[in-house]
Amino acid sequence: MQLHISPSLRHVTLLPGKGVREFIKVKVGSRRLSYKMLFYSLLLFIFLLRFIYVLSTVDTIDDETKCSNIGCKGEKLASGVLRGRSLRLNPAVPEVIYEILEDRSSEDEIVGGPDIPQTLEEFVNSMKGSKRLDAKTFAIKLKSMVTLLEKRTRTAKIQEYLYRHVASSSIPKQLHCLSLRLAHEHATNANSRLQLPLPELVPTLVNNSYFHFVLASDNILAASVVATSLVYNSLRPETVVLHIITDRKTFAPMQAWFSLHPLSPAVIEVKALHHFDWFAKGKVPVLEAMEKDQKIRAQFRGGSSAIVANNTEKPYVIAAKLQAMSPKYNSVMNHVRIYLPQMFPSLNKVVFLDDDLVVQSDLSPLFEIEMNGKVNGAVETCHGGDKFVMSKRFKSYLNFSHPLISKNFDANECAWAYGMNIFDLEAWRKTNISENYHYWLEENLKSDLSLWQLGTLPPGLIAFHGHVQVIDPFWHMLGLGYQENSTMADVERAAVVHFNGRAKPWLDIAFPQLRKLWTKYVDFSDKFIKSCHIRP
Repeated sequence: MQLHISPSLRHVTLLPGKGVREFIKVKVGSRRLSYKMLFYSLLLFIFLLRFIYVLSTVDTIDDETKCSNIGCKGEKLASGVLRGRSLRLNPAVPEVIYEILEDRSSEDEIVGGPDIPQTLEEFVNSMKGSKRLDAKTFAIKLKSMVTLLEKRTRTAKIQEYLYRHVASSSIPKQLHCLSLRLAHEHATNANSRLQLPLPELVPTLVNNSYFHFVLASDNILAASVVATSLVYNSLRPETVVLHIITDRKTFAPMQAWFSLHPLSPAVIEVKALHHFDWFAKGKVPVLEAMEKDQKIRAQFRGGSSAIVANNTEKPYVIAAKLQAMSPKYNSVMNHVRIYLPQMFPSLNKVVFLDDDLVVQSDLSPLFEIEMNGKVNGAVETCHGGDKFVMSKRFKSYLNFSHPLISKNFDANECAWAYGMNIFDLEAWRKTNISENYHYWLEENLKSDLSLWQLGTLPPGLIAFHGHVQVIDPFWHMLGLGYQENSTMADVERAAVVHFNGRAKPWLDIAFPQLRKLWTKYVDFSDKFIKSCHIRP
C-alpha cells in the first residue's frame, strides 16, 4: 500500500493500485483488515504523518538538517515524494499497532482518568511530552482516547433518546388545558354541541360522489391542523367529507371545537368509537389483544429503563425500541384503520390520514389512482435519498430469526408507510385482511411479543401483504419527526408531510424550521388557543 503526501503533509491520498475494494481486502501479515480496523488504521496513518515526531515509523527520511517546525519537516519529506519516491510503512510497526488495537481485553476497563487524553490537542501534547516515541505507546494512547470517547458518545446519545422518549410520551399542559376548556364549553354552550354534520348534510356521509377522508385522533389541536390544511388546500372543498373518529373522553371537546370552528363548505363528522354498534356491543379482538399486550409487556419487558440499560445494542436500535414504547402505539386510535370496512359499510373508497401530518396539496386525485384490485395504496419506504427514513424493508420491522416469520415472508421485501393511505373498501371486503390481522396479533402474543417490533405497522405489513398498490412518493413525505436533513424545497413540494417520529410539531422538541409548516394552520388569535398559552 502506498501513500501520496502533499507539501507540509496537509493532504494524504491513498494509492491502492487496483481500487478501493482491493485496498479494503489488504492484509497486514496474516491479518485481514475489518472496516473498523480500516478506520483505526487510516486515523493512525494521518497521525503518524502529520506529527513528525513519529518519523521513526517510516522508511528513509533524511534528518541531517534539524527543523524546528512541522512545516519544515513536511517540505523535506514532500520533496522526496515529489521526486518520485513512494513512502512505504515499515511492516514491523503496523503489526505492533494492530496487535494493540485488536486486543479487546482492556476495553471494558477503560474509564475516564487523568492519563487518557480527552481531546486531540491533549493527545498531541501528551505525545510531544512523552519520553517514549515508539509506535506501541502511540497506539495505546490513541486506543484509550478513542474507546473512551466512543463510550461517552454512546451514553450521551442514549440519554438524548431517553429524554426525547419521555417528552414525546407525555401530554403538554397546553394541550391538556385546551381539552379541559373545550369540555367546559361543551357543557355550558349549546352552540358547541351542534350535530356534526348538520342534519341536511347527513346524506353526504354515505354519498360516494364525495371525497371521503378518515382521521382517527384524540388530539384536538392536531386534528384541527389536519382538517384545516386538508380543506384549505382542496380545489373543491365542497366535495370533501372528513370523518373524525375519537375516543369517549375526547368526543365532547372535539365536537365543541369543530362546532365552533366550522370548515364550510367541507363536511365534518365527529364520532366516538362507542357510537359504533359493532364496537360497543360486539367482541373486538384488537381490544383484547391490547389488554394482553400490556400485561405481557409489563411482566417481561421492563419498560424504557430495561431498554436503555442494554449495553450491547447500538443507539439507533435503542431509539427504535423507545419509539415503539410510545403510548400511541398501544392506543386503540392507532388500530381503528383495520376496521374501516365495518365503520363505513356504504363507502367504496376512503383516504386515511394520521393526525401528525399536514396536507399541502389537493388530495382529490388520490381517488382517481388505479388500484388494480389492490386494497391499500401506499408509498414504499425502501427507495429515496434519505437513508434513515427511506431504507425500510420487512427485516426492519419483523423478526426473521423467528421461524414463523422467516418461512412466510421475504426479509428484503420493500416496506411501505402508514399515515396517508388510500383504502379500496370494496376490494377489502372481498379479502380476509382484518381476520389475518387479528390472527397475527394473537400469534405475537403467544410468542411473547417476539415476532416484531412494538407498533402497529408490523402487523399491518403482514395483514396487507400482497394487497398493496404502490403510489408516487410525492403524495407522502415521511420522517419529519425523526430528522431535519430534508431540504425545505423537497418538503414544500410534497402533497403531504408526515411528522412521524418523536419530534411532533406540537412538542417543544420539534425541529424549529419544520414546525412552521404545521403552525401556519393554527390560529393563535383564537380565544381557546390564547387562554391555554399555545404560542407559535
